[in-house]
Amino acid sequence: MLDLTLIDTSWTLFLDRDGVINHEKEMDYIYHFSEFQFYKGAIHALKKLSDRFGRIIVVTNQRGVGKLLMTETDLVNLHDEMQSAIRSGGGRIDAIYYCTSLENDHPNRKPQPGMALLAQQDFTDIDFSRSVMVGNRMSDMNFGRNAGMHTVYVQTTHPRQLLPDPLVDLPFRDLADFAAHCC
Repeated sequence: MLDLTLIDTSWTLFLDRDGVINHEKEMDYIYHFSEFQFYKGAIHALKKLSDRFGRIIVVTNQRGVGKLLMTETDLVNLHDEMQSAIRSGGGRIDAIYYCTSLENDHPNRKPQPGMALLAQQDFTDIDFSRSVMVGNRMSDMNFGRNAGMHTVYVQTTHPRQLLPDPLVDLPFRDLADFAAHCC
C-alpha cells in the first residue's frame, strides 16, 4: 500500500499523459498542441508535485504516430509546447517516453514495463519501489505493477471503474486531487 507521507525527493513520479495531464479525445488522437487541453488544476498540480518528487517522467502510448496519422516530429513539438506551459506554471517534466508501436505486445507499449526500464537506464537513481505511476486506465496500473511501482488511479475518464482493485493503491478524482493529498 502507498503511504503518501513517505514520499520525498528520492521518489520518482511516472505519469500517463492523455486523461491525466490533459483531456483525451474520444476515439481519436491529439495531433497538435492547439488540440491539447490541460485539465483544470493540472499545471498547478505539476508545480506542487515538482517540489515533492525528485523526478517526474511521462510515459505515453502514442499509436497515432504508428498509424501514420501524425509524425514523430508533430508529437515532439506537442510535447515541447506542453513542457513549456508546465515550466511557465512553475512545474517540470524531466523526461517523456512514448511508444508508437501498433503491436500490443511491444515491450515498450504499456502495460509492458519497457518505458520504465528506459527511464531507469537514463536516470540510474530511479528505484521502482520508490516510484508512483499515475494513470487513468487499468493498463497504466498494470504498467506500474509490472515495473514494481506503487499505483494511483485517476478517475477522469473512467469514473465507474470498480474499486477497490488489487492493481490500484489509491484512487483520486484527478491529478489535482492527488497533488492536494500528496503535497
